[in-house]
Amino acid sequence: MRLTFLGTGTSFGVPVVGCDCETCTSDDPRDRRTRHGALVSLDETNVLVDTPPELRLQLLDAGIDRVDAVWYTHDHGDHVHGIDDLRAFTVRAEVDLPAYVPEEFEAVFRERFRYVFDTKIQPPHGSSKPEVEMRVFGPDQPVDLFGHSFTPLVVPHGYINAYGFRVGDLGYVTDGKLLPPATMAALDGVKVLVLNALWFGNPHPTHFNVEEAIEAAQAVGAERTYLTHLTHRVRHQELLDRLPDGIEPAYDGLTVEIT
Repeated sequence: MRLTFLGTGTSFGVPVVGCDCETCTSDDPRDRRTRHGALVSLDETNVLVDTPPELRLQLLDAGIDRVDAVWYTHDHGDHVHGIDDLRAFTVRAEVDLPAYVPEEFEAVFRERFRYVFDTKIQPPHGSSKPEVEMRVFGPDQPVDLFGHSFTPLVVPHGYINAYGFRVGDLGYVTDGKLLPPATMAALDGVKVLVLNALWFGNPHPTHFNVEEAIEAAQAVGAERTYLTHLTHRVRHQELLDRLPDGIEPAYDGLTVEIT
């Protein structure tokens, strides 16, 4: 199994428009963070995690020419508004692309992206739309993807939940404020953990800060933890210098092999 970090930034991305801070003007390419997205490669299949606004550019940069399914974590714009870029795959496919959406967000997806999910809406002859089949799952409902079980990891994210997953030895959590007992139990024994973390200090109401992410990572006890969903208030090198052993920042384009 291989995990590719496509985008490791927050909803603003890095650089932030109009900002001249040290991170936004950094020459370190690891400080350039597009909106959240990832790819889990299993055997000969690719599962895309979210469809951020920069999806097309992320896939080109990573050399990805195939997506077999999409796992949506929640309905916020920085995680879903690149959905139209799925057309690049569906215009070449003979079957619709399955998109796994938490039941909590089914109505939102069907309304916001009606042209995608309403089969009665067909594009004019000679044009196209993403041909995506929504498959709804519940918080306690493992999903079988190409012979691999994806267990939903539900974490509170303000007024909604976000839905990470565990597959094999990988636990993936983005946009969460804490790890509830059920999620901690589902993460037992993972070797690689992914957590969101915004910045040092100044707790946020809906996300981990770095200190909280460290505490959560140490409670899980994975061999390796990668922090994602990072803001411009932390530079990559600063995180490397300050994080404890076994925890490090992810960056756009990073690939992690999980055996």
